[in-house]
Amino acid sequence: MSWDIVLFNSKEKIESIEELDEDKLVPIDFADILENSFDEMVKDENHRRIKGINFFIDFFTDDEPVSNKILSLHGENGLFELIEISKQNGWQIFDTGLGSMIDLDNPENNGFANHTNYVSNILNKMKE
Repeated sequence: MSWDIVLFNSKEKIESIEELDEDKLVPIDFADILENSFDEMVKDENHRRIKGINFFIDFFTDDEPVSNKILSLHGENGLFELIEISKQNGWQIFDTGLGSMIDLDNPENNGFANHTNYVSNILNKMKE
């Protein structure tokens, strides 16, 4: 099951999506930066798949610069790779499943383990 996150390029720290100041968002070419940050990239028209050790990340390119980018992660290592790239580029990460920003300095506070628990709870409810 994939884990959807959103990368944001903002001039200020985003504490919550509800309080997001769209005037502080800065459009960039996320796809170009991501493509140049990983060794193995599969391209199929506007779809991209980053392949790494025990993970892959799916996303779509845009025709113009954007201030945010949704990605689908498969595997915990993908999160750690994106955290490092986000730190280098001043990006912030929103976890769509948990509805909160990921603490890039302490991702274990709301990172992959919480996502796994969230998915398990959903699957268990579906079995009931």
